[in-house]
Amino acid sequence: EVQLVESGGGSVQPGGSLRLSCAASGFTFSRYAMDWVRQTPGKGLEWVSTINSDGTSTSYADSVMGRFTISRDNAKNTLYLQLNSLKTEDTAVYYCRIGVRRGQGTQVTVSS
Repeated sequence: EVQLVESGGGSVQPGGSLRLSCAASGFTFSRYAMDWVRQTPGKGLEWVSTINSDGTSTSYADSVMGRFTISRDNAKNTLYLQLNSLKTEDTAVYYCRIGVRRGQGTQVTVSS
């Protein structure tokens, strides 16, 4: 059974940083590209970033380009998202995703 467990969210001021983690199990993590997506009540689900199976290729939404960095450790079956220069509009629940499967999410709140 696929399991994805996100962690690392919290409350920060604008300009702050967070590092999100996603622990994956139940599938061969190193064979699959992974995504980060986020959701806010008024905007629905928004794609944030994707990394390929071996971590050599990444892509980002324009809204986070240059501020967020996706990475993975296939030895630890873990996906990461480094969030820097956070803005209030980054407030959302962040999920890691494989296909249509998501974890329970981790809340990121950016507020002064």
